[in-house]
Amino acid sequence: MQNTKPHAALLASPGMGHLIPVLELGKRLVTNHGFNVTVFVATTDNSLSKSQLIEQTPSPNLLNVVLLPPVDVSSLITPTTGILTQLAIMMREALPKLRSAILAMKFCPTVLIVDLFGTEAMVIADEFNMLKYVFITSNAWFLALTLHMPTLDKVVEDNHVKNQEALLIPGCKSLEFDDTFEPVLDRNDQIYVEYKHMGVQMQKFDGILVNTWQDLEGTTIGALGGEKKLGRVAPVPVYPIGPLVRAVKPGPRSEVLDWLDMQPIDSVIYVSFGSGGTLSAKQTTELAYGLESSDRRFIWVVRPPIETDSAAAVFKTSHRSDDSPDFLPDGFLTRTRKMGLVVSKWAPQNEILSHPSVGGFISHCGWNSALESIVNGVPMIAWPLYAEQKMNAAMLTEDVGVAIRSKSLPTKEVVGREEIETMVRTIMDKGDARRARVKTLKSSAERALSKGGSSYNSLSHVANDSETAFKYLKAKPQGA
Repeated sequence: MQNTKPHAALLASPGMGHLIPVLELGKRLVTNHGFNVTVFVATTDNSLSKSQLIEQTPSPNLLNVVLLPPVDVSSLITPTTGILTQLAIMMREALPKLRSAILAMKFCPTVLIVDLFGTEAMVIADEFNMLKYVFITSNAWFLALTLHMPTLDKVVEDNHVKNQEALLIPGCKSLEFDDTFEPVLDRNDQIYVEYKHMGVQMQKFDGILVNTWQDLEGTTIGALGGEKKLGRVAPVPVYPIGPLVRAVKPGPRSEVLDWLDMQPIDSVIYVSFGSGGTLSAKQTTELAYGLESSDRRFIWVVRPPIETDSAAAVFKTSHRSDDSPDFLPDGFLTRTRKMGLVVSKWAPQNEILSHPSVGGFISHCGWNSALESIVNGVPMIAWPLYAEQKMNAAMLTEDVGVAIRSKSLPTKEVVGREEIETMVRTIMDKGDARRARVKTLKSSAERALSKGGSSYNSLSHVANDSETAFKYLKAKPQGA
């Protein structure tokens, strides 16, 4: 059988924040550009199972999804090793598995697309004479910081980290210290070294894909791709191809959606902090009272809190052995039973955000969640907890104009019930300007992804380059 289509290999780290947009990218390469696509997912013994992965795969019959054999990183990490460092180490250790998997394919892929943590796979792309791209599953501002970091001298870094001065990124919004990306703060932490290394590696790829679109970040995208004399940040082409978000899946109705069916349009605020965010007991209590006193309907995906005095704890596990919400204030469930719904640990987020009854979202500002909110026309209360979420919150609040946030950082101080009540009432106000702004961006996102739109055309450039390479570099059985 002849290989009649260009074949793209995508490499994803196992976290949902990376995996979901990678899967959506694969789907678009198949449906819009006629590619064959294989998605390789790095795993450990504790990561995704095949069944869990299939649940996340859009139209599983479109994509060949391969779980790489698990890697054991236990000897390379300690109990204090951060999650981002663990991902970087795991992806490095998975490279021999990726090479073996590609060797076993009947036809070598034309192009390799990796997420941020897979930049070292560049050597494999070169070995097999493939085009190579990085897919940034966050936004263009984060990409600009990542590319800019390796160019900074010690004085500039010290002014930002030690003197808490804003970090200037050529042509882009400056990064305030309070909103900075945590890996840049400690030169002695391995993730600092890993992150700067990623920024260096990315500049050697054939291009960078980013999960945003022209209307959302036009100024930053212009700075990334502008003339060098104007302060161009990216030395390689940048392709905004978003927003790529998980599609709403048809299936059995959940109790949450049945409850939403009974609520008025735009009347419910959805509260969720993602798969990795956990609040302290004190912050959980304040949030409960704030939601109650706001007198607005709500759905709250609540997890047992960590018994700590800090405002938030991230990627930590509660020692509770049950799912009962007995950590909520006495009488809270009884008093709010007519206005609120408390859901334990997980809810179908995109289905909830797409429901007409939902009119606001208290979010940790993971980029997937932020995009899901925007494409469904839902304004946000930004509640960043970790990674680049503080950057996302700053951009969504100050530049994009679709969110509000608390006066103090939730990671540093407990946000009080009075401020929570005020923010909820504000964002749920039908006359609030953020509501109109996010509706405009919802329409803009739809246009960007449609045929002839800015993101569609941007991905077409990548597809065309890959098709050209396919014509001249005939895919052939490995070892021939």
